Amino acid sequence: MTEVVTAQAAGSAVPIRCVKEDELLEGAAARLAAAADFKGQSGRLLLVPGPDGALDHVLLGVGSGEAQPGLARGLPTRLPPGDYRLENAPADWDPTLAAISFAQGAYVFDRFKPAPHAQVRLVAPEADLAEVRRVVHAAAMARDMVNTPANLMGPRQMEAIAREVAENSGANVSVVTGDALLQAGYPAVHAVGRGATAERAPRMVEMSWGAGGPLIAIVGKGVAFDSGGYNIKPGAGMRHMKKDMGGAAHALALARMIMEADLPVRLVLLLPLVENMISAEAFRPGDVLDTRAGLTVEVGNTDAEGRLILADALTRAGEHAPDLTVDLATLTGAARVALGPQVIPFYTPDDGLAAEIAAASRAVHDPLWRMPLWPGYAEALDSEVAHLSNDGADWAQAGSVTAALFLQRFAPTTGSWVHLDIFAWNTRSRPGWPVGAEAQAVRALYAMLKGRYAR
Repeated sequence: MTEVVTAQAAGSAVPIRCVKEDELLEGAAARLAAAADFKGQSGRLLLVPGPDGALDHVLLGVGSGEAQPGLARGLPTRLPPGDYRLENAPADWDPTLAAISFAQGAYVFDRFKPAPHAQVRLVAPEADLAEVRRVVHAAAMARDMVNTPANLMGPRQMEAIAREVAENSGANVSVVTGDALLQAGYPAVHAVGRGATAERAPRMVEMSWGAGGPLIAIVGKGVAFDSGGYNIKPGAGMRHMKKDMGGAAHALALARMIMEADLPVRLVLLLPLVENMISAEAFRPGDVLDTRAGLTVEVGNTDAEGRLILADALTRAGEHAPDLTVDLATLTGAARVALGPQVIPFYTPDDGLAAEIAAASRAVHDPLWRMPLWPGYAEALDSEVAHLSNDGADWAQAGSVTAALFLQRFAPTTGSWVHLDIFAWNTRSRPGWPVGAEAQAVRALYAMLKGRYAR
């Protein structure tokens, strides 16, 4: 992607002056602000010309409460072309976070249709530009993957991207594909993906990196397209199911950040990649599936397929005896009912880890919220014919919670485990947040890992 943050301007940079709500202004700026009803409201922007009519400076409202460096994200699409610099930013603004926010706001997906790019740059000499590029490029990769339609982002293409990331970081990759999944001990991944064509056969990608230090396992749900299977989704529910591989894209982005930052850890990345289609080979409601863990699962609903492939992947993660396991998945619509599209729920039985994640979320303004692994709902996963069902009983209602409880049955017993039920999508357009793919939770997770393990 084009670099939109630099340490030095080619010429002069237009100052962006941060204005608190109801802060007194003077001269021409005060008259212009009065005419535009600009009072320093959070996110409001005012372009102030000089005597010659050219842009002299920009006023950015930062509100009256805690200032958010995320406000910089809405700037690139609202500013005229040119170089800019933040002036008198609030003291609690981290210049690197502000630069990351600005660069994320300049993201455009134009693979299929030319789109205007913001020809603006932020001059940020105080920012850690290597960190800015590391985070922004990884997030852009995830957004590109999620935005790409399923006909061009199937299991094979996701594998290719994982191999490229691994090659760039000196990681090792192994892949098991198609019927070989049965011999390798991934029966649930095979069952979910066997309904697809041979060209889009299911596979398990495993990447390993690092020579010493604590072992981090990252697992990402990679359903290239989710038709719902025989419990077919309605048209509206299927429309954006190209994004059901968002967990794999996010897991790959997080792994890329860790490797490029050279954190002193060992890393295992596990990506179960499938397409959930309808065919004579597809799994059915009422089927009983084997899993790598030896537990049998009755299929109550073929549209609850993500947890099935994650079950095998989490079991494999446990075989490495990780110190920490993170799984990311676009798993349930119930998570959106609970918290909407912008706040991501996470589940962990480890109170200390939960506190670290919450603190990192606040620090980098990447909104997460801890949800309970409520044991009273565990019985909703009972089955009369198998060890458990993949579809929580209706009486429990809390679909995101019961999905997390299902995954907990397969999570590693060494170290800590956290599950994130991400959305990976912007449902409405606003400056800096175009409709389409969004990178969620990975900045907070990366910040948490840096806090734990940075050299």
